[in-house]
Amino acid sequence: MYSADEGASASNSDFVVPVSVVPSDGGQARNVKVVVDASGLKGVAQAGKGGYGNCTGEGPVFTCVYGDLENGGDGEANAPFTLRGVDGVEPGDSGTVTYTATADNAAPVTGTTRMIVDGPTLGSPEAEKTVMGVAPGKSRPLTPKFANRSRFTTERGVALQLGTEGGLLMGPRPSNCYFDPKYTSAWCSFSTKAAPGTAYRTSAPIRYTAAPGKVKGTLSYTWSSEPDKPEGFTVRGEGPPISLTRTDRGLTGAVGRVWFETTVQADYEPVTATVRGRVGDTVRVRLGVRNHGPGRLTGSETLGGFEVIPPEGTTVTSIPFTIEEDGGTWACERPEKPGGAFVCDIGSGRFIDVLDQGGTTAIDFHIRIDRQVPGAKGTIRTHNPYDRTPGNDLAYIPLDASPAPPHRRAGPWAVGIAALLVLAALYGHRRRLLPQFSRRR
Repeated sequence: MYSADEGASASNSDFVVPVSVVPSDGGQARNVKVVVDASGLKGVAQAGKGGYGNCTGEGPVFTCVYGDLENGGDGEANAPFTLRGVDGVEPGDSGTVTYTATADNAAPVTGTTRMIVDGPTLGSPEAEKTVMGVAPGKSRPLTPKFANRSRFTTERGVALQLGTEGGLLMGPRPSNCYFDPKYTSAWCSFSTKAAPGTAYRTSAPIRYTAAPGKVKGTLSYTWSSEPDKPEGFTVRGEGPPISLTRTDRGLTGAVGRVWFETTVQADYEPVTATVRGRVGDTVRVRLGVRNHGPGRLTGSETLGGFEVIPPEGTTVTSIPFTIEEDGGTWACERPEKPGGAFVCDIGSGRFIDVLDQGGTTAIDFHIRIDRQVPGAKGTIRTHNPYDRTPGNDLAYIPLDASPAPPHRRAGPWAVGIAALLVLAALYGHRRRLLPQFSRRR
């Protein structure tokens, strides 16, 4: 339910009641209700109104309405109450919650859950650490620490749980640790009974290695005084066990965390093209980035993007994009002043339909050719936080403009006069033909 040292300050809204219908020939379960009775927690916790779900009651009895549930379906879940701690409890104190599920067309079902007060809270280092320059394949050490600042001893020992993001692999693998099948998380148990006011660290470092192609990641760990192995840790380590040894007590955080960046880069190169057409044409020019890797960026905040300054003598009229079948006109931010850059953030939703996180991301710029400017060329520059090869970040966008066709060069008045002359000629030709038709009659 909560840690004994938290007392009346504890709060827990994680007790959820899931309800589903066992597959049968009976069809839907109609008008399903669950009555949750928390009166058995008296003296160890108080149950107040739940945080979410269709439940009513102020405690200790709550009624949750689920309606009709499909036969064999996934069912639904509600949180009937929020637990509050009480002062004076000891680790291992417990109570019961009873619940009864009913339906108009099914027999009632009753169940009971025993809820236990945990051992003391164990603190971890408060500061988050950042490690730079981690080379894939080369391990780095981490020595987890904890402090017992409570008035209770960890009678059942302690447990360490480590989790990773960004492709970390852990090793060596002590025999008192269990791992997930990919070795990206671990759970280790220790028999040490940590007395009040003591602090410990692992006797040997836990080593972690960045997986190939990863540019960054996180390793975090927590300590528990209730060493029950969670699900998912199925592979036991085969190396020598590690133990705990005393250390300084100045640990006040809840989670130990290491942020790291690797030596892997994601080398961007511009995707560019020539603005080619006649003066007055609006042409489509595909511009963007190509990721040569070897790193593959996945977080939207790290994808970076590109900036485009169009060639002199041209105007960008639109950069169309589509999100879930809805169209937009400007995928990139337009410059505030003439001659500025169009800023294209490929991590934004506007690029979701063209985003290829492992290859090329490009989009059509609609560019109008206003006039011929010999030798004119715009620029496209790519960027991301992990591009360490700046030499290929800039490319040019050449302008290849042909003269406008005659009807554009003559201007609108000349076009209008030419059209009138054509109409007049046709009218005169028609007048000459009419008498001939009359004589034939």
